[in-house]
Amino acid sequence: MAYIGREPQIGNFQVCDAISVVNGQAAYTMQVSSVNVSPETANHMIVSLNGIIQAPGSSYTVSGSTITFASNLVTGDVIDFIHILGSVLDLGVPSDNTVTAAKLGANSVTAAKLNNDIISGSTELASEPADTDEFLVSDAGTIKRIDYSLIKGGGSFSKIANADYSSAVSNFTYTDCFTSTYSVYKFYMFDIDVAANNDELEIEFLNSSGNDVGDWRQVAVETYKEQGGNGAGTGLFNLEENNDYLRFSTRDLKANTSMATNLEMEIYLPYESKYTTVHFKFFVVSDNGYNYYHNGYAFLESTTSLRSMKIYMDGGTNFASYKSTLYGLTR
Repeated sequence: MAYIGREPQIGNFQVCDAISVVNGQAAYTMQVSSVNVSPETANHMIVSLNGIIQAPGSSYTVSGSTITFASNLVTGDVIDFIHILGSVLDLGVPSDNTVTAAKLGANSVTAAKLNNDIISGSTELASEPADTDEFLVSDAGTIKRIDYSLIKGGGSFSKIANADYSSAVSNFTYTDCFTSTYSVYKFYMFDIDVAANNDELEIEFLNSSGNDVGDWRQVAVETYKEQGGNGAGTGLFNLEENNDYLRFSTRDLKANTSMATNLEMEIYLPYESKYTTVHFKFFVVSDNGYNYYHNGYAFLESTTSLRSMKIYMDGGTNFASYKSTLYGLTR
């Protein structure tokens, strides 16, 4: 086949390192850059000895990286060069941008050849992805990448912290739990058991200096039913005013591990310099023989920015145990 210009060269052409003749020795090791090389066959080589090109097969043979001449060489013989032509199918090192997808065999690229900055199945993510983490999707048959931020959705609550106790503790604080990240918070305190039949549950909200904040206004609708009986009633109560805490019932809690007290509370705009408002639902197992359910509301008549939240029993009674979790609303 004719070519315009230089004909393409196909093969893996190499010139072996110089070999010193040893008197009475026929076999020699072939190397390129001090690394053993193994020609395809004797026919894939050009060998010059004492200025004469040798005939493959009859003048020399090849086994692996060893060339063996037909007779022992002697002092004064010179191996001028050994030129290895390589396999006609060995292209050597491909030029840049010459290997296409069609040239790769199926399953030929494994995780061992992949860098860790690409998407693969070789590593595990053990937590929620970052917004800039990427997924692969098929867009009408075309594989594309997409950031997690575009598919994670919104309107869900993200856990900020939780505090569970199974032994006596007088109070606990969620420190610096309110930040600019969220405007709405959800707090659950459940399976509450107290050490003695005494005291009501209260929460103080603290400013950036760790001090409590006053001027809370509270109201609640209270529904109650006698434990094991038929007595029941409903009333509207002004629980507290102008205090530096929220109180969630007018009834003392009962020490009762089988009938636990539970609180659910929503907190709006605590970090912003606006009035903080609260909505709560509180089920009380009371020491007077009644179960109480309070559906209440409160607001802080102040623009103080709130940072932390301290939970305790108003008379100093210990909690025997409880579970609690605080969430922030991701919009």
